[in-house]
Amino acid sequence: MVKLSRRALGGAAVAVLLLAAAPAQAADPIKVGMSLALTGAGAPAGKMLQAAIELWRDDINAKGGLLGRPVEVIIYDDQSNPSQVPGLYTKLISVDKADLLVGPYGTNYVAPAMPTIIQNKKMLISYTAIGINDNYHYDKYFSMVPVGSDGVNAFSKGFFELAARQNPKPQTVAIIAADAEFAQGAAQGAREELKKHGFKLIFDKSYPPNTTDFTPVMRAVQAANADIVYAGAYPPDSVGLVRAANEIGLNPKMFGGALIGQLVTPIKANLGPMQNGLVIAESFVPAPKLNFPGLDDLMKRYQAKAGELKTDQIGYAFVPFGYTNGQILDQAVTATKSLDQDVLAKYLHSHTFKTVVGDISFGKDGEWAKPRMVLTQFQNIAPNNVDQFRNGEHQPILWPPEYKSGEMIYPYEKARAAK
Repeated sequence: MVKLSRRALGGAAVAVLLLAAAPAQAADPIKVGMSLALTGAGAPAGKMLQAAIELWRDDINAKGGLLGRPVEVIIYDDQSNPSQVPGLYTKLISVDKADLLVGPYGTNYVAPAMPTIIQNKKMLISYTAIGINDNYHYDKYFSMVPVGSDGVNAFSKGFFELAARQNPKPQTVAIIAADAEFAQGAAQGAREELKKHGFKLIFDKSYPPNTTDFTPVMRAVQAANADIVYAGAYPPDSVGLVRAANEIGLNPKMFGGALIGQLVTPIKANLGPMQNGLVIAESFVPAPKLNFPGLDDLMKRYQAKAGELKTDQIGYAFVPFGYTNGQILDQAVTATKSLDQDVLAKYLHSHTFKTVVGDISFGKDGEWAKPRMVLTQFQNIAPNNVDQFRNGEHQPILWPPEYKSGEMIYPYEKARAAK
């Protein structure tokens, strides 16, 4: 039998105590994983979403984490390449062992992630993607964009309602859209909505996603001479379409649509007055009737860091939704005391969540129970001025009526000439 000295016994006891305390001191983090477009065409939005989810991570960890465990956020850059997305989510699931999954950004990138998510029976809250679950009907998918039951039509419903109210009523429509998932979805919605108001579709074309010269595209639109021009495009294309329309003097009675580039402040500031008259669909804007609890504080903190992060100086189009994803995870995990994907999904389907974008509940296929897209118009835009976009004064809400903050300038030519 080996005898230990009192000193040795004391040292052994300390070692045992330290080992016993180790798990409590270094609890395994809860991992929240996602891919985001941090480079490439989707980067302006992707970087805002990254900043938002990291602000949420810091806030939740300052309060003690989730279930008494710190939150770790794992983000991979999908380089705005849809083909990269499935592999990144496979890695998050099988290698990183992520407990919770969100993202990616946008329809074009969420769609290719879905087979991987479904195969692994994971829950996913996507960022600003539309119509993803129309075919899958997957019970653990949720969307962080306020299209609700309107689906892809949400980007054109108000647009054609407004057009139909004008006197004299415009008659003909031209649709131009990128040959990519989001733009094609928006275009299909527009085709359905214009029929409801008796408009005649006289031009309906797509262009390749790698198009860089949009002058021929818009000259073809101009030749159709439609009263209304509706476009669907992600940021780089939005810039090209608007510049080309300005260069050739496109002059329909109404122009706009699902132009995602016009949600990004540096793009808006750079294009300046050539956007006057554009009517676009938006998910969230600075407006008194959309100023929900916690929003001001979030946006002030984000905007204070935007220069350092080299992101959008204002950020209303995407930052609130990025933060809201985290808020929903927090409330669901805390209430259920679980990370079980089925338990969490059932909770999301059956409860209302308090967030910086208002109260949210989920309906069919994980979409918002109540749609809340808004339509705005660029009015009296000055060149190279970021501050003019901070409060919504130069982009009043035209639709829906409950959020309306200004009147539409019609026709497009009148808005272009306004001072």
